[in-house]
Amino acid sequence: MTIYIEDLKFQTIIGILDFERVTPQDIVINVQIEYDYKGDFINYAEISEFIKSHIKEQKFLLIEDALSFLSRNLQNNFPLIDTLFLKLTKPSIMDDCIVSVSEEYQFKS
Repeated sequence: MTIYIEDLKFQTIIGILDFERVTPQDIVINVQIEYDYKGDFINYAEISEFIKSHIKEQKFLLIEDALSFLSRNLQNNFPLIDTLFLKLTKPSIMDDCIVSVSEEYQFKS
């Protein structure tokens, strides 16, 4: 079974530039979760709220650190996850492009 959470948008403090440390900016997170559905399910609403609250709380410097943190904590709190794909986008940080970082994590084979 695959869950898609697409274009989860909210504002948070993330980044290393001075203005990024004081002014929340838009970020967009896309998530793909694969798991073996056998009667137990993963609640996508809980996943969405988990992501928003933890990213806002941590105020990461680097997108890479945010993704690593999310992967560990999602896997710990939602052990049914077999494979997790995360993509974090900062749509307004640059005038001439949109910047994203993504990673895929395998928890079970």
